[in-house]
Amino acid sequence: MPGSKNGRSSSFRSLPYKISNKIKRQQVHVKQKKTLESDKRAERFRRKKEEDKNPQLRQIRRAKNVPQTIDRKRTWDEVDSDEDNVLGLAVDLERLSKRQKVEEDFQIEEEGETDFEAFEDDVEAEEADAEESSKRTGSGEGSIREEAEDDHDSMLEFSGSGESEDEEDSQTNSRNQIDLSPPRETSPPVSTTSTNLALTPEALQSRFPSLFTTPTPTPKILVTTSLSSTLHTQARLLTDLFPNAVYVRRSAHSHAHKFSVREISRFASNRNYTHAVILMEDHKRPCGLDIVHLPNGPMFHFTITNWVEGKKLPGHGNPTGHIPELILNNFRTPLGLLTAHLFRTLFPPSPELVGRTVVTLHNQRDFIFVRRHRYVFRNKRETEKSIVGNDGKTVKGVEDIRAGLQELGPRFTLKLRRVDKGIQRNSGQEWEWKGKTDRVRTKFQM
Repeated sequence: MPGSKNGRSSSFRSLPYKISNKIKRQQVHVKQKKTLESDKRAERFRRKKEEDKNPQLRQIRRAKNVPQTIDRKRTWDEVDSDEDNVLGLAVDLERLSKRQKVEEDFQIEEEGETDFEAFEDDVEAEEADAEESSKRTGSGEGSIREEAEDDHDSMLEFSGSGESEDEEDSQTNSRNQIDLSPPRETSPPVSTTSTNLALTPEALQSRFPSLFTTPTPTPKILVTTSLSSTLHTQARLLTDLFPNAVYVRRSAHSHAHKFSVREISRFASNRNYTHAVILMEDHKRPCGLDIVHLPNGPMFHFTITNWVEGKKLPGHGNPTGHIPELILNNFRTPLGLLTAHLFRTLFPPSPELVGRTVVTLHNQRDFIFVRRHRYVFRNKRETEKSIVGNDGKTVKGVEDIRAGLQELGPRFTLKLRRVDKGIQRNSGQEWEWKGKTDRVRTKFQM
């Protein structure tokens, strides 16, 4: 047991003596364990009765017992630390843009306040001149104004004598009352946060201009494998995942010429290909995916884990060949937006909605989960519950509608390891970004 020493439980330390007989020692241990479990059960039932009488106690307990996950402890880099190396900064661009907008609005309000103060000074000066002139003429307008002001003040005091006390009592009660409602999230959950590609910094656009060309050209992808690979079936599955993709074997036999990635990229760019995808192999399993954006890069190196073919998924469907819709989730940093733009260029900008096919790339803790589904809208069954929003109320307008999903595959997980500015990093060439440079567990790069 944890906390034990020399095989003895920590519960025996409370005993004033040591039990030498092993069987007796085990019996005492079982008895103490049963007593501890019964005490916990009694405490749990006692707390349940109290919370049934006073539901606020349950809300307080649930508000305190929020698990501290790594996502909640996520740390970010300082914004003004290194603006030149924006690719290696873990900065939430959406939060940064909101803060900049608030600062700009605050500056505008400050400028407006300074103008208003100057306007007030002019008005006060004019009123002072008018008062002096009225005193000189002896018209008595100033005394009438003072009497009106006195009457106005007396009316305020009289009318507020009864109502103000009630308002003060309600305010004190509201201050003393504890807000037991669960804390509202400042932003949507991570699993539903879509990527805003418009927040891409200008430094990335100037460093990788080929990824940000407008309008986006129709992708034409060349899929191949590593040298002497046996992953021909898996490579053909990638041609079904990426539209307008063609699979070409890397080497036909042992005496054939071993083409390098640069030669393959030059061959593909001469034939108007936009991307070259290389599937890497390790012990007859996919272990990596290299994506080259033609003609001059950049080149992204991913590792692949949890590869599952579509036919091995329970209740899987067969792809129909339609151009899918693309969903990019939770790419928030400059590196994440650069990766999102890469995947955006791999799919045509105009999907075929008739096929009802969706490809989702969800980023969480720097792992990109790739899924492909077919969806359908159907009627709600009697046994199904209603859709409830974040406020706990039933969402109106979709009471009798449900969405059904059928996974098509393949299913796999990507993790970005390196980004090269050119094609296949040369000896002595510095990389644009390389993973494992930051050992902080609570800091994520994407």
